[in-house]
Amino acid sequence: MKPTLLNQLWRIIDETPTHILLNLDVRDLVEQMLSKLNNLNSLTPEEIYLIRDYIQNKTPLIRDLAYDRL
Repeated sequence: MKPTLLNQLWRIIDETPTHILLNLDVRDLVEQMLSKLNNLNSLTPEEIYLIRDYIQNKTPLIRDLAYDRL
């Protein structure tokens, strides 16, 4: 995965309201973040697969960071 995509993804996560990060189930959170990233870039099917997996694996971290923002 390109470092620029990761950077953009974490910027999107950082800009997403806390209540969204905490209240969406994992599947919806992944799809929403992926959709926002795809709007900024034309992602390939391989990138979509990798990013979806990455977000799913990082969901506990994303939620921990969101709790810290409260």
